[in-house]
Amino acid sequence: MYLNLLNDRLKEAYGVKVYKLALSSGCSCPNRDGTLGTRGCIFCDGAGAFAASGGIGEQMEDAKARLRGKIKGQAKYIAYFQSFTNTYGDIGRLEALFSAAMEGEEVVVLSVATRPDCLGQEVLAMLERLGRRKPVWVELGLQTIHPATAAYIRRGYGLEVYDRAVEDLHAAGAEVVVHQILGLPGETAADMAETARYIGKSGAEGIKFHLLHVLRGTDLAAEYRAGKFEVMTPEAYIAALEECVRSIPREMVIHRLTGDGAKRDLVAPLWSGDKKRVLNAIHASFARHDVEQGSAYRP
Repeated sequence: MYLNLLNDRLKEAYGVKVYKLALSSGCSCPNRDGTLGTRGCIFCDGAGAFAASGGIGEQMEDAKARLRGKIKGQAKYIAYFQSFTNTYGDIGRLEALFSAAMEGEEVVVLSVATRPDCLGQEVLAMLERLGRRKPVWVELGLQTIHPATAAYIRRGYGLEVYDRAVEDLHAAGAEVVVHQILGLPGETAADMAETARYIGKSGAEGIKFHLLHVLRGTDLAAEYRAGKFEVMTPEAYIAALEECVRSIPREMVIHRLTGDGAKRDLVAPLWSGDKKRVLNAIHASFARHDVEQGSAYRP
């Protein structure tokens, strides 16, 4: 079995455990403010993956406090701007915010989540400047390469926009991490593996695999309650995940093997709420099936 996991790579690079500090830039999203739409992607609950308030110093201290029970010994951090579209705002304000988050020797990476269609030349120049100080990762929510699914989830941009974004980010010196959702309605395991293979061929350095979660207050929840699709079983998810892992390059870093929605808002699949149990099942299945990352990848 072989997996190129993020935790292993970070431990090699920095010698200690590296934790993510989930931060908020206060940005909105063009899929919500009326530029592209007002309801966001079909699975988005409008709160973002994480919401924070206060200045960046306060946010970082709060994020460290939430991690205190997990940290043993020395640690370093990734300043991770997670919620919504973190390059969708005033460049001066964002550069000052990101710069402040990078201060201190304990912060080793700046990670910025955004959309491929929100990377104009001013943004790219800003990221290049920041990257001269410390490594910069940019996380792109591609989710799928299949046009029908992209339209269904209201992604709002075409695949060619993603391709250009990867090229531009590399030219600016940033590393690219791509999000893929497994279990999107209408997609087969083969469709999901095709998306993973495309992401690998695009040149992205990292990938995050997510299970589709149905959250309260989303349009996806209304579709689910109307019986328009079924969520994945644990067995189906792990089987599809194995094929995706086999379909990406050996050198691509796996940042996540699954995700977990907020339990208070989770409609389905309820089994995903026990993240530790899910991860244990994934690793056990991978070992049983001797999963080799990259074994089905062809450049």
